[in-house]
Amino acid sequence: MTAGANEVLFDSQKGVAPLGLIATESATELGDKINGYLMRWLVNEEENPDGFLIGSECPRFASGDGKGLIKSTVRGKDLFILVDVGNYNCKYKMFGRENSMSPDDHYQDLKRIIQAASGKAHRINVIMPILYGGRQHRRNFRESLDCACALQELESMGVSNIITFDAHDPRVHNAVPLMGFDNVMPSYQVLKAMFKCIPDFDIAPDKFMVISPDEGALNRNMYYASVLGVNMGMFYKRRDYSRIVNGRNPIVAHEYLGNSVEGLDVFIADDIISSGESMLDIAYELKMRGAKHIFTCATFPLFTSGLAKFDQAVAEGKLTYVVGTNLTYRQPELLTRDWYVDVDVSKYAAYFVVALNHDMSVSSIIDPIKKIEALLAKRS
Repeated sequence: MTAGANEVLFDSQKGVAPLGLIATESATELGDKINGYLMRWLVNEEENPDGFLIGSECPRFASGDGKGLIKSTVRGKDLFILVDVGNYNCKYKMFGRENSMSPDDHYQDLKRIIQAASGKAHRINVIMPILYGGRQHRRNFRESLDCACALQELESMGVSNIITFDAHDPRVHNAVPLMGFDNVMPSYQVLKAMFKCIPDFDIAPDKFMVISPDEGALNRNMYYASVLGVNMGMFYKRRDYSRIVNGRNPIVAHEYLGNSVEGLDVFIADDIISSGESMLDIAYELKMRGAKHIFTCATFPLFTSGLAKFDQAVAEGKLTYVVGTNLTYRQPELLTRDWYVDVDVSKYAAYFVVALNHDMSVSSIIDPIKKIEALLAKRS
């Protein structure tokens, strides 16, 4: 961080407006951590003795209807609203029955909070680590375009900036070309955690290789291969386009393109582990080709089908470690697994908050490339 950036960053008087942070029910853990960093960086702690968090809730009527409520003033504030649309652990009651909140429910609550702040806040920014509708980013035949329509709706409601992480397809930003849109990649945080938590993690080019699980993940894996200076291969999914199963053409096989992985440690990066079946299929394919250790990484470790298959894969030696982040809700059982590495990205998210609040380039505060280079230099 440059000296000039440091002076501006930690001066609360130089922001575009007083900073306020609303963490919805879905993102209280991450919101508390971001607020902790913001308080630590304050020049004058007497200005915000309780931090930047502003209380809010979205209570429900017995019929399931809801409303948004902000519990203290947001007038004149540069407001950041944090929401985790992937947090299925949030519940609400409707007609006496308890329901888990879906991404649709979280998105609706986000809009309620925006409505409650509209006309009062100086500026409204949304931090949405998992982009709502991000996996429905393109149209095949007669399908909806959920992500594009959601972004346009937020723009029409007065949102100035969206901060998201590792978007499934960042080109969805084209739907709102006049709105601020930052797609943040936690690559440095992931590598730092792997070097710290994984014994004998060796990225020498003759011992290590990066593999993209499919064509959609090429860019993020090309980045890792480039900054680490190692070779890269990829899989592509051969699908049966004559059938549709669960809304998709089923995968027939994973075909590999690239150099031999025999005797090498392999790193696979993707944005989401949903059921995890594709990731496990690829791990099995790589093991059949002679790969030594297999490390997988997903920014959003959802594990929608549970952990049993991953436990089995680790027990059989088909998988070594899975790396995920705290940018979404993780089931408590996952955090107890020896094969899982949890990466804290809250400090990086806090940097983005203060950078936007001061109208500064994030790269002037923290440059991921320089951080990765310094990390690798320590290992050499």
